[in-house]
Amino acid sequence: MHLTHLSLTNFRNYGRLELDLEPGATLLYGANAQGKTNLLEAVYYLATTRSQHAALDNQLLNWEADQADDPLVVGRLVARVARQEGERLLEMRLIREQQGNQSSFRREALVDRRKVRLMDLLGNLRVVLFLPQDVQMVTGAPTERRRYLDITLCQTDPIYCRTLSRYNKVLEQRNATLRRIAEEGRGSDVLPIFTEKLVDLGGVIFARRASFVAAIAREAQRIHYEELTDGRETLRLHYHPQLYNASFANGSDARAVQIEWAEWLENADAGQAAARFKDALLDAQDLDLARGRTTLGPQRDDWSFMVNGRDLASFGSRGQQRTAILALKLAEIEWMAAETEETPVLLLDEVVAELDERRRALLLGYIQQGTQAILTATDPAMFTDDFLSQAEILEVQGGRVMESRLKTDEQTADVFHE
Repeated sequence: MHLTHLSLTNFRNYGRLELDLEPGATLLYGANAQGKTNLLEAVYYLATTRSQHAALDNQLLNWEADQADDPLVVGRLVARVARQEGERLLEMRLIREQQGNQSSFRREALVDRRKVRLMDLLGNLRVVLFLPQDVQMVTGAPTERRRYLDITLCQTDPIYCRTLSRYNKVLEQRNATLRRIAEEGRGSDVLPIFTEKLVDLGGVIFARRASFVAAIAREAQRIHYEELTDGRETLRLHYHPQLYNASFANGSDARAVQIEWAEWLENADAGQAAARFKDALLDAQDLDLARGRTTLGPQRDDWSFMVNGRDLASFGSRGQQRTAILALKLAEIEWMAAETEETPVLLLDEVVAELDERRRALLLGYIQQGTQAILTATDPAMFTDDFLSQAEILEVQGGRVMESRLKTDEQTADVFHE
């Protein structure tokens, strides 16, 4: 799998970009705030329908175009993707309309020029993204870790993605019913209906997440132990499914029970997971009514990193945390390739500068073995001559992508449109 062409219109600081891409490594270099990260963001957005930086999708529109008096502003992201079964044309439109004093924003997804649901765009292009701030997956809130699970699984498993979407809608309905019962004393008759729907969908999510974490944990452990730490440190990833009410025990006991349930889920099917989820929700129903929300379920899941038996978030050094994330991302490449029989496109935003020489060499080895990788850097000198001789090198300045002068003595003109 690889991108053959990327087209951007009114996206971030790109008014217009037409860029042909080759298999192998492409290095985008230039000063900060020139558009290198924005280009990676565009590829990631086409793969996942999400931005790793913007809180709101309308923030992705080119600022100058968005500030114009035009009643209609359209941002377009288009990619041609070469896959085993043939080429796909993917497009995302970001549309801002102004009617009088009212402004609206919407998104449209297209595959081979046919409009599709946003979730149907997923899986046509698969990526693994490396960011310097990925270490927040170790130290940050559970929301970050759940987001990683969902984005990775949705790129490979459409059933999981549809189930997750339906689960979130039913969860909203159940929570609204819980509040109505608490505040108005009505809705008890429909609560069992929403509970039943929730447990069926939740069972699929619990089982799939447990299977995924177990699989990627094995590969991450191998990479971490054999290739990153010379056998000095062991890495464990533990899934913490919210099938157990932690208020009934102290924190350490609750965590131990969650790990036991995760091990059980690895070998359970969706029906068995749903049955356990139903029992847990019935046990927690009084608490749910008191709080006006569902206190158990996949929406409260978490997972953690352990190095040499110690919680990496609490006791690990910055270097250990960065090494664990590198092992996770390299394992993600291997897992996704095994699941889909296609190597994902690798996106690396200034991460090479974060690594020591050995880990940098390991990562560049994965890049050179893969089908396609797009990297950004402020200084190409951090790469080896061997890597630079094999990579396509492009310079980015102010939303313009130019042929690099690193491989030629002659200054070249722009080869891509602004």
